[in-house]
Amino acid sequence: MTKELYRLHAELCKVLSSPARLEILNMLRDGRKSVGELTKITGYGQANISQHLTVMKRNGVVNFEREGNNVYYSLADAKIIRAFDIIREMLGERLKKELKEVTIGRR
Repeated sequence: MTKELYRLHAELCKVLSSPARLEILNMLRDGRKSVGELTKITGYGQANISQHLTVMKRNGVVNFEREGNNVYYSLADAKIIRAFDIIREMLGERLKKELKEVTIGRR
């Protein structure tokens, strides 16, 4: 089971390796959105958004519902946002440290 868990973890990390998919994930934190809404918010084309959502859906990151002509996407599990936030916090701290080191080095 441990090997399988590592494999699944690696697959999820691949899904989250795209800046566009991370942006879409962040947009879904506040609730479900249609492809059209995500297109307007992110500025990406509809085909591009749909491709990213397909990858995320196939890997269990998002769910979808059809309502008339619209398809709405939502997070499959809110825990993904906790992981997202922890990583962003860590990276933000690293960037601040690097910026501080560059600023100190200029003196």
